[in-house]
Amino acid sequence: MKVMILAAGRGERMGSLTDHTPKPLLAVAGRPLIEYTIENLVDAGFDEIIINLSYRGDQIKKRLGDGQRFDISIRYSDEGDSALETAGGIQHALPLLGDQAFAVVNADIACEFDYASLHNINVDLAHLVLIPNPPHHPQGDFGLDQGILHQHGNQRYTFSGIGIYHPELFDPYPPGKLKLVHVLKAVVDSNQITGELFNGFWLDIGTQERLQTLEKHYQQKI
Repeated sequence: MKVMILAAGRGERMGSLTDHTPKPLLAVAGRPLIEYTIENLVDAGFDEIIINLSYRGDQIKKRLGDGQRFDISIRYSDEGDSALETAGGIQHALPLLGDQAFAVVNADIACEFDYASLHNINVDLAHLVLIPNPPHHPQGDFGLDQGILHQHGNQRYTFSGIGIYHPELFDPYPPGKLKLVHVLKAVVDSNQITGELFNGFWLDIGTQERLQTLEKHYQQKI
């Protein structure tokens, strides 16, 4: 299975930290954030990674190269000067991802999820990893009932930024900017999206404060 890392965003909430550095290359415990994700994916058996680029993407490409030093293949989907949002970025990369289901991981999350488990999941249109709602997103995104996602419910969970998608999910949409949440909500009540709940360590590195939290987490593990 191929895997895509979403790394094209500006990271505006990081303030001056991303004025000259793309968010995936921000250092955590002395290493770029995206390298932790890559190594976790490699350890999980992924050997073909596609990374989308936009804001200062040349820096990411220069840092990671073709993946040789990770003993994998890395290819890039360049979106130019204007990022295409999550679903638009995935759709733009479909020629590299192929016609089979593929995994996608946000570059700006840190977690201890077992990525190897994704190899064993069969999907109709999509499979999402959900987490208990963090403080910054208390309303959640989707309900989960016996492994099937739905829009409503007494208990809603937050999308982790980890999922598996079939290319057909994006067939109804023309190329261009498109948010993944809009694509998912259009079909979530069709019983074609499965999901699971992950209760382990997970952090959305969306602010400078959360970057510092991750720094402390990694330092404690050293």
